[in-house]
Amino acid sequence: MSGIPPHKIVNVTIGPEIARYGFLDGHPFGPYRMQAFWDEAMRQGLDHQVRVVQPVLATEQELLRFHTLEYVRQVQEQSVTGAGCLDHGDTPAYPGVYEAAAHVVGSALDAMRQIMAGTCAHAFVPIAGLHHARPDTARGFCVFNDIGVLIHSLRQEYGIQRIAYVDIDAHHGDGVFYAFESDPQVRILDFHQEYIYPGTGDASEHGKHKAKNTKLNIPLPFRAGDAYFMQHWLQGSRFLEKGEPEFIILQCGADSIAGDPLAQLHLSSAIHGQVAAHLVHLAERLGHGRLLALGGGGYNSINIGQGWCAVVQALVHGPG
Repeated sequence: MSGIPPHKIVNVTIGPEIARYGFLDGHPFGPYRMQAFWDEAMRQGLDHQVRVVQPVLATEQELLRFHTLEYVRQVQEQSVTGAGCLDHGDTPAYPGVYEAAAHVVGSALDAMRQIMAGTCAHAFVPIAGLHHARPDTARGFCVFNDIGVLIHSLRQEYGIQRIAYVDIDAHHGDGVFYAFESDPQVRILDFHQEYIYPGTGDASEHGKHKAKNTKLNIPLPFRAGDAYFMQHWLQGSRFLEKGEPEFIILQCGADSIAGDPLAQLHLSSAIHGQVAAHLVHLAERLGHGRLLALGGGGYNSINIGQGWCAVVQALVHGPG
């Protein structure tokens, strides 16, 4: 990337350490997901347009910014034995799960720090955006909540207060939403399919106490497509801009694309690119340009490749 100014560089985190975050024996969140994205990225020539960075391991102290010590210790112990589940059955332990999950968090933190340092314009971490994990337990394939750690770290390390979190994964980002439900400075916009796991994110949930009207859930009906999504995106983008966020996080789960085995939405990968492009434009209009995209869910290899590459294309080329 020599000769390209930092404000044009997009970092993409690729490496076996985050690829190992995945479950075996036919589990939908398998260890194939990073490579499915990167194969398509290379086919499109994106590997020559981005800066590839290596995964980074989060420290225990960083994990404790969101998670309880008791839970971190539990994951460490079950990572040695590889036995049992880390929740009620969706998220099995396996040997090395602690290190894999800590690399997801550390890589998201590294991407955030490089954006804040101005060494890149934007960043994408494909295996990240684990939005279901709660402070004291895993949930829905998510061991550690990298988003929660990011939000606390932006505040502790940089004094960033106004943060926007945008989630277009088919499943409601409950682990993030309820952790910051009463925080008026965290503006959450969450598109998700209604009536599927985790069964939360009703349109009537707008935030609590001083945070009322700083959260916007937009449940999408069965088989909702691009036209339906875009009808509501204008409302969502106005809602985001009103909060004047100093940093924007996008969770771009590919399970909202038609053909995913765990969801029934009919979006195309073009929506992922359009959302990312709109957020690039918003970040630039706000004067800081800070946008970090995280892969999230998605269990169809073709959709993972096309959806996430559409996001990276938007990060590279901007709003057009």
